Amino acid sequence: MEPAEALRALLKGLALGFSIAAPVGPIGVLVIRRTMTRGFRSGFASGLGAASADAVYGVIAAAGLTLVSDFLVRQAFWMRLLGGGFLLVLGARIFFSRPPDPDAPPPRGGSGGDYFSTFLLTLSNPMTIIAFAAILGGLGASGGGAFRLGAFLLVLGVFSGSALWWLTLSALVGAFRARLTGGALVWVNRAAGAVIIVFAVAILLGLAAD
Repeated sequence: MEPAEALRALLKGLALGFSIAAPVGPIGVLVIRRTMTRGFRSGFASGLGAASADAVYGVIAAAGLTLVSDFLVRQAFWMRLLGGGFLLVLGARIFFSRPPDPDAPPPRGGSGGDYFSTFLLTLSNPMTIIAFAAILGGLGASGGGAFRLGAFLLVLGVFSGSALWWLTLSALVGAFRARLTGGALVWVNRAAGAVIIVFAVAILLGLAAD
């Protein structure tokens, strides 16, 4: 693969990752809420979890691991049911939770729980593999070495673009966090919890319709 082609694949992935992550869904609401109530590090770690899960599915599609992808697609109903149930519980917990003091410094400690919760939640949507397979098919190659390299560069770009969006969102929300009062944070929790519950119900109703 020529350097110019490799750079184009990387930049294409960067733009794709940023644009895919930008629309506000349940993960976006969760990142905003965690950043507002717990600080930048918590929000950004949550976003990285989602970006990492997308990268895992992208690698599976790029490597052509048909058995793995077919198995995940066959289990889509149960994985989406698990994801919808998790979102429902998470939304209820957020809705009724009491926010911390906005004047207090962000809690210390690792953000591993924030990262892995959104990582697993994003993994509960295996249909992402189909989207990546369609995107990679746009490279127009059938599996040679150059195609594989271009596909993995595209996935790397998607991860980087997604991470850039979560970094930007967490930084912007984090800058706004200092202006929030305790009463405002209560409504942040209620609004975020309600929106996440709506997403969960939509997922579960979609499964019933299928």
